[in-house]
Amino acid sequence: MTDLIRAILNRSSEPRLEAPAPEGETLDRILQCAAMAPDHALLRPWRYLVIEGEGLDRLGGVFAQTGETDAEREKFRKMPHRAPMVIVAITSFKPHPKVPDIEQSMSTAAGVGYMLLALESAGFGGMWRTGAMAYAPQVHAGLGLSDDEAIAGFLYVGSVSNPKPHVPRPEVGHFVQRWPSQAD
Repeated sequence: MTDLIRAILNRSSEPRLEAPAPEGETLDRILQCAAMAPDHALLRPWRYLVIEGEGLDRLGGVFAQTGETDAEREKFRKMPHRAPMVIVAITSFKPHPKVPDIEQSMSTAAGVGYMLLALESAGFGGMWRTGAMAYAPQVHAGLGLSDDEAIAGFLYVGSVSNPKPHVPRPEVGHFVQRWPSQAD
């Protein structure tokens, strides 16, 4: 089994993350992995915001703007502090006659998946979250997104503080079929 296959099979979403997060050359390599995502017509339809330190407080302030009650606003304010780093994955849609928006969204998603694998390989953990914050106009405005951009997710990044138990995955035969089938 190769190191890559091992990293894929061992990858899990880790909700309990603490400092340190990757930095310097390690972080650059993880972000370079995102740029290796399949990208029809080389549109590069993605960009990423790396948020840490005081930026997490500011992101919490942006999230809090979406709350309707004091309790919600306080809960949302704390959300970015689930990890020492949040990477916001943004799809920047580019008009192209052969590359629909869905393909550009998938390219961004593949990049986030590659970052999760790179984090695992580098000894870090990550949790890809979307939820209401990814779609809230206040969050888009607060992060400076343009009208032709969308948030693909928030990648919470750090060191795994308490690994969660292994989640069983289905056997290949439960989700794969041969086509045409032998009966056809």
